[in-house]
Amino acid sequence: MTTKTQKIAILGAAESGVGAAILATQQGFDVWVSDYSQIQPKHKECLNKYNINWEEGNHSEEAILDAHLVMKSPGIPENADIIQKIRKKGIAVVSEIEFASRYTDAFIIAITGSNGKTTATSLTYKILKDAGLNVGVAGNIGVSFAQQVATQQFDYYVLEVSSFQLDDIDSFKPNISVLLNITPDHLDRYDYKFENYLAAKFKITQNQNDDNLFIYCQDDKSIASSLITKKIHAQSIPFTLENEVGEGAYLQNNELTINLKKKVFTMSINEIGIKGKHNIYNSMAASIVARAVDIKKESIRESLADFKNLEHRMEKVLKIGGVEFINDSKATNVNSTWYALESIQNPVVWIAGGVDKGNDYEVLKSLVRAKVHTVICLGNDSRNLHEAFSHQTDLMINVHDMKEAVRIANHFANKGDAVLLSPACASFDLFENYEDRGNQFKESVRNL
Repeated sequence: MTTKTQKIAILGAAESGVGAAILATQQGFDVWVSDYSQIQPKHKECLNKYNINWEEGNHSEEAILDAHLVMKSPGIPENADIIQKIRKKGIAVVSEIEFASRYTDAFIIAITGSNGKTTATSLTYKILKDAGLNVGVAGNIGVSFAQQVATQQFDYYVLEVSSFQLDDIDSFKPNISVLLNITPDHLDRYDYKFENYLAAKFKITQNQNDDNLFIYCQDDKSIASSLITKKIHAQSIPFTLENEVGEGAYLQNNELTINLKKKVFTMSINEIGIKGKHNIYNSMAASIVARAVDIKKESIRESLADFKNLEHRMEKVLKIGGVEFINDSKATNVNSTWYALESIQNPVVWIAGGVDKGNDYEVLKSLVRAKVHTVICLGNDSRNLHEAFSHQTDLMINVHDMKEAVRIANHFANKGDAVLLSPACASFDLFENYEDRGNQFKESVRNL
């Protein structure tokens, strides 16, 4: 008796889709990759290398609906016509992290949150790698999780996980899950209901048991209120800036304290390489993970001291005529921008705008009033920015490309000011992605 080959349709042929296709091929699936947009040449080359069938500019419904399993890119919304047809037929839909996790026995650390995911993931990875562990980093960073599972043999994975990826998990079970914060973001994908987005974030814990750890920010009101009613089966370890905790992490007299497994590690926040309140939280989360996998205190201390801000996240570009230019293009939501403005002590010329995902700017008003004297509105539609901030700042100017934004920001900046690109919005009205936006900002600054 022969076993029929399982067919998998992979929707989206960017990093996660191509990685899943490679892993699926390795695991003996009959693979069909379909991307409604054009596929980048490097991804076509990779698919061809593994003799994987693909299409672009179209979704061939017959081939897709003949699949036993569908892996969809996190960028494809649930209300897309092809997804609705797949659901109607009863075909299982999974995310790349779900699919890849089925084929590895590695120890998985999964980190999510509305803000700070990339920094916390990169910092955790650095601590583990510096300590000599055989560790990979994936999720929304670098080479996809699936491709690493297919082609490399890591003992540990540190994964940056988005709500979109968590939407389509079934058995995904991290050994350690980290929930940094939850603030309104991507509400256009969740019927503009915060509770739906909240539920998506908490899915990171749904398959964990009491052998696993759940590390969370106790100061986040949305997390704290959710924990009153949610049943978490993992061991819950908090981190906080507001009070001392028994087991977990807290701050006292500018001293970071990690207390785990009845062992205490302390470090002055002045020694930490990345500054700002949000980065104290990131450092706490990463340090708890490190202690949980028995990394030595001195190794953690050295890694925290060495770590630098990531590209496009509060990245200092140049200082020109006494004006500091800061690239925070990765701030695609209001809360990320709040952290950016909160961490800057100098007067600010703020470059903001893009595709507004249902933003509520109320939380920014007091900071803008106190710190920002000029707002440069970058994007095709800046009405919401004007409505929110026209009474909070001295000057608001609309621009339509990055060169103009930087030139005008430089004109209105005074010596000692900071010019901050922190859009609080998605980038895809004028740019390919937040990296393209940040790179154009840096190039424009260098050309001043």
